[in-house]
Amino acid sequence: MNQMSNWTPKEKSTGELSVTIEGDAWKEACRKAFNKIAANVTIEGFRKGHAPKELIEKRVPQQECEIQAIEDNANHWLQDGLKEHELEPISRPQMDIKSVSEEKAEVLFTFAVSPEVKLGEYKGLPYKLEDVTVDDKEFNAEIDRLREQYADYETKDGAAEKGDTVNINYEGFKDGTAFEGGKADNYNLVLGSGSFIPGFEDQLIGAKANEEKEISLKFPEDYHAEDLKGKDVIFKVKVNEVKKKVLPEVDDEFAKDVNAPGVDTADGLKKLVRDRLEEQKKNSAVQKADAEILDKVAANATVDVPDVLVEEEVTSMMNELAQKIQQYGMDMKTYLGMMGKKQEDLRKDYEEDARKAVKLRLVLEAIAKQEKLEPKGEDLEKEYQNIADQYKLEVAKVKSLIDPDYLKKDLKNRMAYDFVKENAAK
Repeated sequence: MNQMSNWTPKEKSTGELSVTIEGDAWKEACRKAFNKIAANVTIEGFRKGHAPKELIEKRVPQQECEIQAIEDNANHWLQDGLKEHELEPISRPQMDIKSVSEEKAEVLFTFAVSPEVKLGEYKGLPYKLEDVTVDDKEFNAEIDRLREQYADYETKDGAAEKGDTVNINYEGFKDGTAFEGGKADNYNLVLGSGSFIPGFEDQLIGAKANEEKEISLKFPEDYHAEDLKGKDVIFKVKVNEVKKKVLPEVDDEFAKDVNAPGVDTADGLKKLVRDRLEEQKKNSAVQKADAEILDKVAANATVDVPDVLVEEEVTSMMNELAQKIQQYGMDMKTYLGMMGKKQEDLRKDYEEDARKAVKLRLVLEAIAKQEKLEPKGEDLEKEYQNIADQYKLEVAKVKSLIDPDYLKKDLKNRMAYDFVKENAAK
């Protein structure tokens, strides 16, 4: 045999695949490498690649041919080694040339593989849904929230009170100089909303339309702008208008204004609100019960979670966050500045949740394998269609974007998730 390989497991599911090539296989690899190099060698008096072999051999060092042979064949040797030892890398293999000579070459590939998962108990675990009831306090709070959405505003002649909206012009000064971002005109501020720094809104309670005030404040020590942290400032404020919020009565007219499908009476609106609250609480109860049983399944299992998978999960979480804050017109740099954090701090914050998510995923994969859970072709097609409907894309487009093996793995994990619930203690 001209190729031998050996797999040596290391910590955190990493390992080293040592591949040795010798004999005729190594000589043939070096011969092809020499021919490849020779085709590009120019020697005076001969056309490129057509000089006598003896002259080219003097020009091309043996070591150069050996390195070229390794570069040309490393991936092939790696694939043979992976197949021999039934390995599936979960990180990009890093290659190192351990030794090379005219007789043989030894190449070392270092990478991580899926770790061994020792499953604990995952059948017959308790699955308890909390009782769902909507009390009058919750119901009234939701009705009031709706009334707030459809509130009217009336101009008020008297002094502003907490809950009123004041339309103001303001400008902030530090040491007598206006500071950036501290000015606005015709700004509607709800007193008591906590929209501005502490003290600002309180000092406008009692103000009237056309009144001008100077508000003295100190910025919080944890304020996001470095040049304003803990600084004394003065805001010059003019109150343009004071408006009072007027909430609508819950009557048939209000029910029609809400414009909910099939609802045109106050009683119908109240039923809809209560039904929706119950549905929300049922969903929350299911999510909580699911989380509890899956936490238990993961806790019962033993697995050495690879760092590379945790890093990938953290990156995924960071990307998801970036997409969310983009929807609010911010970028990651601005967000980090507001939070007073660096990117590496945020990655560290995500690490524990990422490790937990990766462990659960590995455990579900092991359960799917143990229970021989396998999605059928129609299951894959249905999922492709669901994704296409969700993102309003053609199914063919979705298939071009999502690898079927990836989707199949995701479906197997969901089947394992359902299996755990179906086999929970009733």
